[in-house]
Amino acid sequence: MMNRVCIINVVGLTARLLADAPAIRSLAGNPPSDNLAGGGKQFMPWTSPLPAVTCTSQATMLTGLAPRDHGVVGNGWYYRETQEIRFWQQARSLVEGSAFYDDFETAKMFWWFNQSSTARYSCTPKPHYGCDGSKVFDVLDHTGCDLTGRHGAFPFFTFWGPGAGLPCSRWIAEATATVLREKQPQITLAYLPHLDYDFQRFPDHDPARVAEVDQCVQTILTAADEIGAQVVIVSEYGLVPVDRPVHINRVLRQAGWLSVRNGPFGEVLMPGESKAFAVADHQLAHVYVNDPGLVASVRKELESVPGIGGVFDPGDLELDHPRSGELIALAQPDAWFTYYYWNDDALAPDFARTVDIHRKPGYDPCELFMTSKVRVAARLLQKKLGMRYKMDVIPLDPTLVRGSHGLHPDPIDGPIIIGPSGEHPLPSDMRGFAGYIRSLLGAR
Repeated sequence: MMNRVCIINVVGLTARLLADAPAIRSLAGNPPSDNLAGGGKQFMPWTSPLPAVTCTSQATMLTGLAPRDHGVVGNGWYYRETQEIRFWQQARSLVEGSAFYDDFETAKMFWWFNQSSTARYSCTPKPHYGCDGSKVFDVLDHTGCDLTGRHGAFPFFTFWGPGAGLPCSRWIAEATATVLREKQPQITLAYLPHLDYDFQRFPDHDPARVAEVDQCVQTILTAADEIGAQVVIVSEYGLVPVDRPVHINRVLRQAGWLSVRNGPFGEVLMPGESKAFAVADHQLAHVYVNDPGLVASVRKELESVPGIGGVFDPGDLELDHPRSGELIALAQPDAWFTYYYWNDDALAPDFARTVDIHRKPGYDPCELFMTSKVRVAARLLQKKLGMRYKMDVIPLDPTLVRGSHGLHPDPIDGPIIIGPSGEHPLPSDMRGFAGYIRSLLGAR
């Protein structure tokens, strides 16, 4: 009999939240206690790399390597060769090292680095872009299951942006169940982002959101059980309350190290012409210092900034890779880094007020909010009438953001792993995940 494993990535799941997730808890044993031990040791907290963000955590899980070795040093980084900052790239070739699924028939459903991977079956978000700047939302479906024909168009506007919410996770769960039943792969990887949204919007974690993603998990569990697949549930990080945005690039600009170009569409960061600038990624920032003689001065300046918990050499955090900055800044637990580099909102680039994850030189959680529904309706009417428009509905108010991640919080608020134990001990570090899954598959 072929061993099969279904891995469900429930973003933001922590031990503290298990009490509100009966389907997930049925796999985890007893509800979490003070020592965080589940029944039969079937779940435990585990350690993510730094930064504790999606791309870095997933690359570590899939390869068993630290960021210094697989090269995914964040959700985005500075490309020195082209002097560009790019976030949310999907190419598998960006991950250095082999993945544990390379040797097995795999279905990869919305996990990152999905394009041109070795997965036999895959589905990932991939819009179409017109020469006039228009965009048509779609998925890249290589499952052979006609997922959009059977489940309807993927609800892209609920995957990210002000409308982000349950429909996308429900669609992914139902699509994953279809692939499980029809293809019966050895490994299935499913990504459910639901908890990521409101847990950044609000400081309190609503149990209703946990119950909703638990129902999505149940959809996958039912299909996995039908084909005899063992189920493993993981999370990449836990979200913590924050109330202090830190404008790290404005600090560097005030010191005279960051350069911008003003123009008809607002100020644009010029990283190649800057002596120092930061790529903000939740609670960690890569600080690129183009003038080696300034490293000590930049460190000293940043260490004095309220909300910054420390400034480190990349090697101190296993981030010593050519893609990393010369320095790494970590926020204090109640703080996070904005990418903002302008000093006057009137000079902000036009893309700052839109959902534009690829053009912004840093992560922007304000994309989860909108300025007003009236403004959104007006822009949609312009679109319907065939007029030129821009969806400039994103606020420039970082105090709206109330949750973040990227550090190592208290274990009860950090990521967890749930899965079969016994002869296959659960790993306490994400670097042990690749070996753990191979052992469940009976591979050496």
